[in-house]
Amino acid sequence: MRKIILAVLGLLFIFGAIALGNYFIEKNQKPKPKFRKKVNTVFVQNVQNSSVPIVLSANGNLVAKNKIDIFSEVQGVLKVSKKEFKPGVYYDKGETLLSVNSDEFKASLQSQKSNLFNLITSILPDIRLDYPTEFQKWEHFLKGFDIAKKVPELPAFASNKEKYFISGRGILTSYYNVKNLEVRGSKFEIKAPFTGVLTETLVTSGSLVRAGQRLGEFIDTGAYELQVSINSEFADLLMVGNSVTLTSLNKSKRYVGKVVRINGKIDQVSQTITAFIEVRHPDLKEGMFLEAQLVAKSEDNAFEISRKLLVDNNAVYTIKNDSVLTLQKIIPVYFGAENMVIKGLQDNDKILSQTLPGAFDGMIVKINK
Repeated sequence: MRKIILAVLGLLFIFGAIALGNYFIEKNQKPKPKFRKKVNTVFVQNVQNSSVPIVLSANGNLVAKNKIDIFSEVQGVLKVSKKEFKPGVYYDKGETLLSVNSDEFKASLQSQKSNLFNLITSILPDIRLDYPTEFQKWEHFLKGFDIAKKVPELPAFASNKEKYFISGRGILTSYYNVKNLEVRGSKFEIKAPFTGVLTETLVTSGSLVRAGQRLGEFIDTGAYELQVSINSEFADLLMVGNSVTLTSLNKSKRYVGKVVRINGKIDQVSQTITAFIEVRHPDLKEGMFLEAQLVAKSEDNAFEISRKLLVDNNAVYTIKNDSVLTLQKIIPVYFGAENMVIKGLQDNDKILSQTLPGAFDGMIVKINK
């Protein structure tokens, strides 16, 4: 009987251990994870090939198109004029910028004119006797001779004999000395060659100026030029007459200019070519820093995208069947600072308009509509 009881207890203990083990096993068993397939939503744009302008960026400082350095060709004391000879003073074309005291020079010129008059007067009796047919023209010359005015032209010589006679009396030498002084006398007054403003002055009224001395700088405020350097690989794209959009440093103002000249030589050090852009606007000042957007040429059957969308420098992601990302080869035409111009896509192809992290060829996506 005792053996039977022990046997029953042993069986109960075994079954209890099995039941307890199964309980703990079921309690610790985790449910199988359920994976849900994630589909990324993407933004797309439809390709519409067209004629895309190639825009080159460059910058530089404005320089007045018309600018002169003012030099004195004569010596004397600078005279006071109607306007002050100081930076910022505007002058109209033909208006006197400055004048130099020429009293001593004028006295010398009058002396030379008087000497010429006396020489011609002294030979009139000889002309009446030796060249009676030419007397009247020389007499008429003297009657029109006014020391206060410019010397009139000498009468034309009727023969070499007359020419040698006049020259032998020193009249030609005296005449051309007077004409030379008259030309020099015009340099005592400097007039504005165009309407503009003084930007620099180195003398003041009453200063003694010497021949060859630099007196200041005068510029035309109506037109300016911007010199920009463009990479030589785009030299074939630049054309005279192309329109240019110019912006200020803070992008607050925009101006329109055009390419007026292109240097025919490439800089050997920087491998750039220089283009000159003319621009006109009342707000512009010399030395102003501007950024230029040059429309070099237009590329037909092309499309413009962000440079961020480019993959491996020669492909972009397109969406096939509205759900599958496909890596498609393209032909890069021009790389700008932010955008680029490409070829190789068909009209109405759908491409990503924003980058997709982790994108790969064949990835399933959903188009955001």
